[in-house]
Amino acid sequence: MIIIYKIFITPLLIATVTLAGRCWGPVVSGLLIGLPLTTGPVSFILAHEYGLEFATKAAIGSLAGQLSMCIFCLVYSLAAKRWDWLTSSCVSLSAFLLATPTWNLFTWELIPAAIVLLVTIVLILRLIPYYHIALNNTTPPAWDLPARMIIATTFVILLTTFANMLGPQLSGLIAPFPVFGVVLAAFNHYHHGAKAASNLLRGIVFGSIAYTAFFLIVGTFLYRLGIGLTYFLATVSTALISGAIYFINDRINRKTALKDTKYGRTT
Repeated sequence: MIIIYKIFITPLLIATVTLAGRCWGPVVSGLLIGLPLTTGPVSFILAHEYGLEFATKAAIGSLAGQLSMCIFCLVYSLAAKRWDWLTSSCVSLSAFLLATPTWNLFTWELIPAAIVLLVTIVLILRLIPYYHIALNNTTPPAWDLPARMIIATTFVILLTTFANMLGPQLSGLIAPFPVFGVVLAAFNHYHHGAKAASNLLRGIVFGSIAYTAFFLIVGTFLYRLGIGLTYFLATVSTALISGAIYFINDRINRKTALKDTKYGRTT
């Protein structure tokens, strides 16, 4: 049963998010990518294969690991102002890879990890601006969606296979690796410019609030409620919070656009 989950749930999530992003643009795409699309399935599989204690510790690691994802977003948005998509991708991925072993030097606890992540989200949202821009219609290549689904599934299977060797905290720290963040940022950067990439990355950071809620629930209730009910509550809560974030983000962006229009600023 769990192997079927490994093979089908992640590509299904990625396909849904990809199609939604194509319909509603990079900001929505970023918000959705900020959700635990790979880390959620990884956490669920770890709970089944390695037990509740392992999955609880990995959930704490995933909260700390999302710090690296937020740093990735900030570094890419700054790099994109000066460099092309390839250089920006390399620099931002390097930042993620440098941050991850640094966090592994510490022993993380659930509430401190969540607090540090939320503070980091707030700070980085202030550093990555929203740009009111019009996007050109760009049709992605036919291989784009199948490639994303295959990459996501491969990543989940490899991480859950070697998780016991890595240990729970490091498995959690690695889980938020920006497999799709870098692909989508580079795609938007190449086709629409640095400002479109920045909007997407800002969406990822904003979406990390719902990500935080998911792993707070897993880390708090996995022992008390068991696997099924805990992940159900985490998923429903994340969906509700993500919806609220979308409307808040949309309202903030509309206000920003009105201010730009009022004062004659162009982006």
